[in-house]
Amino acid sequence: MSAADQGNTHFYVWLQAWLPVFPRDDLKKFCGTFRNERHFFENNEAKYFCSFEPLAAEASRGRITCYKPAPMTHAHPQTISPFPHHAAPVKNRPRLSMLFLLVPLALGGCGLFGGHANTGAHSKADKETILPPAGTLYANGIAYLHKGEDKKASDAFNQVEVNYPYSTWATHAELLHGYAEFRQQNFDSAVGALNRFIELHPASPDAAYAYYLRALCYYEQIEGVHHDQTFTLEAVQALQDVVTRFPNSAYARDSRVKLRLAQNRLAGHEMGIGRFYERQNLYAAAITRYQVVVQQYQTTTFVPEALERLVECYLDLGLTHEAVRTAAVLGYNYPGSHWYQDAYNKLSDHHLLNGVAKPRKSGGFLFGLL
Repeated sequence: MSAADQGNTHFYVWLQAWLPVFPRDDLKKFCGTFRNERHFFENNEAKYFCSFEPLAAEASRGRITCYKPAPMTHAHPQTISPFPHHAAPVKNRPRLSMLFLLVPLALGGCGLFGGHANTGAHSKADKETILPPAGTLYANGIAYLHKGEDKKASDAFNQVEVNYPYSTWATHAELLHGYAEFRQQNFDSAVGALNRFIELHPASPDAAYAYYLRALCYYEQIEGVHHDQTFTLEAVQALQDVVTRFPNSAYARDSRVKLRLAQNRLAGHEMGIGRFYERQNLYAAAITRYQVVVQQYQTTTFVPEALERLVECYLDLGLTHEAVRTAAVLGYNYPGSHWYQDAYNKLSDHHLLNGVAKPRKSGGFLFGLL
């Protein structure tokens, strides 16, 4: 008798001994469908094993690969009888429900241990996880930018940056990652990407553009004069970096224009606070705000108004000497502005026109301001 037949016989004898309620022919038929591969099972009373293999019809569709536990080296002496046609006496026979535990374990053993039928699921998953080369990802990102698909472009450049940090494509991918985030108005992410580029490649030929693009991220978030000006301050600092580091670049020329506009916004913010304090008759606080405009934002359009309002505050406080001196500064720098005309009229009401020049005719809306 072959080893396989002997194993089937032992398995049949074991089932007959433990489950005598089943007809012998049915048990023989059940045992004949399984052989070769071993699975080990345990319960609280005894150790036993069974061997099985799919039927020939199922085997023709391909073998099922599964985890194989270590087989037992010998059978339990009380469960396998040496006589093929006589069941060994067993004192405590299990209940009928043991069969319902055995059959699904035998038939679904491969599923129990995490196995798969050879359906191609693994190969499909492996194909999905294959990472394209750095050049392919970079080219995809450029194509997405041309199509206006900025989110996909950002993801492609980010994959180059993360997976190929030392490749020749990584440097430009970092910069274009920031640009793609800027186009999506994800300014925080854009600033983060641009800061990484600046830190890693400070001597790059594209460093000027990185500084300029970072400044634009702050500049685009500037709000009105009555709101918080944190982003305006950040924009002024970033634009000043471009002008200082790259004074002869095309980015510096545009940065100078935006820098004046941002400073004008800061000056307007200070003027709004000063006007509020003046309406509340808090002249000392108002004077402080107006002086900030005159001293720190001298090139903005709010300087003439700040000087005129300083004249008002000084007159209300009785500081006539300061009022006349401030009006003289206003008349010297902006002789044709309507703000000097207002200051001149107020000094006239207080009879303080000694030595004060008369206003000139206005040279236009932007006279003396640019």
